[in-house]
Amino acid sequence: MRQPLTGGQRGYLLATLTLANVVNFYDRTIPAVIVEPLKEEFGLTDTMVGVLGGSFTVVYAIAGVLLGRLADRVPRRYVMAAGLVVWSLFTGASGLVQGFLFLFLFRLGVGIGEASYGPASNALICDVYEPKRRSRAISIVSLGIPVGLLLAFLTVGVLVEATGTWRAPFVIAAVPGLLLAIAVLFVKEPPRGATDTVELHAQEQERHPYRAVLRIRTITWLMVAGIGLQIPTYGVATFVVPLLQRYFGLSIGPASIGAGAILGLAGIVGLLLGGRLADRASDRHPSGRLVVAAAGFAAAIPLTLAALLLGPGRAVAFVALFAIGWTGTQFLSAAASPAIADVTPPQLRATAIAVYFASFNLVGATIGPILVGALSDGLATPVDGLAADAVGLHRALLTVIPIGLAIAVLGAWRASRALPHDRDAMTKGVTPAA
Repeated sequence: MRQPLTGGQRGYLLATLTLANVVNFYDRTIPAVIVEPLKEEFGLTDTMVGVLGGSFTVVYAIAGVLLGRLADRVPRRYVMAAGLVVWSLFTGASGLVQGFLFLFLFRLGVGIGEASYGPASNALICDVYEPKRRSRAISIVSLGIPVGLLLAFLTVGVLVEATGTWRAPFVIAAVPGLLLAIAVLFVKEPPRGATDTVELHAQEQERHPYRAVLRIRTITWLMVAGIGLQIPTYGVATFVVPLLQRYFGLSIGPASIGAGAILGLAGIVGLLLGGRLADRASDRHPSGRLVVAAAGFAAAIPLTLAALLLGPGRAVAFVALFAIGWTGTQFLSAAASPAIADVTPPQLRATAIAVYFASFNLVGATIGPILVGALSDGLATPVDGLAADAVGLHRALLTVIPIGLAIAVLGAWRASRALPHDRDAMTKGVTPAA
């Protein structure tokens, strides 16, 4: 191992990256909390709401691949700091728009800025922490995801009710990101591969980096798992507040708090538990952390289904049961990047992570909200006193969530089967089996 960072430098890096991730997902989540006010002001359908979220992830995915490659070539703190500035400015501008078109365009700008963060930060963490500690380190930084979601769901609805406008949260949210951009510039970066315990190689990585990544079966199966997870994840993130409002009859404040419990608290518990379980499992077997991810998905399917089958008068029970099930879906976040680091050399890691992120964002996260929105509109029929849009949205989620999670189980399990061979291939410098 070469020149590891001091404990203080690691702590500063971990804290700064975690806070930046909080801001990342807070800004990203604001539109999901204000779906109903946006629909009312701009006359949107659920399909259009899904397109707003889906188009964000298309740009995010494409830009992420390019910025991930950049992060393999230049200091990663510069890439992350520039991204923070870009997404924060576009977030603030989103609160000033006078029409849906400009809101749509500014959210694309947010996507470009945020695309810089994931590949660079995950690759950096893998250079700071040795393999046996990477899942826990990744899980700590990934806590920014549920914490950002939780803060958004707890505060955005309150801000809307207090100010009387959906615009205020966008403007307020721009400030922390600009301040954190300065803090990120002071992060200390170790040499690439500083904590690797073995020498890793990749065939033709400089001439054909994307081909080298896509030849690794562990990564391609992780892409399948990520797509399966993100289809329901982004469908839920976009529409869980409207579901609680329409189907369970809550106002925007209580609905956003319930959504925070599902996507925030469950995420925090899932990441902390998943990181610890993943590192322990990997001590026993190289594929252990991915087996943990597959098990989490398998447990989530019956629990989330049971929650969705509850009647419309049982909002509290729905939130509690769904949140318990959703906890298992977070295990992959703690396992995926360390698994990718196990099968890729340091000079290719940000690119590999960017390709992985791009796959599930371009396919899963894009399809998720659009599919749920389209199914919601198509299945909308009044039943037993429930409004048509409530029934349609409930049916859409009841369809999409179990199918997506079943795909995720398959992908995580197959990735766990492929990892030992791919790890051996990388350490010996041979070509992974196609």
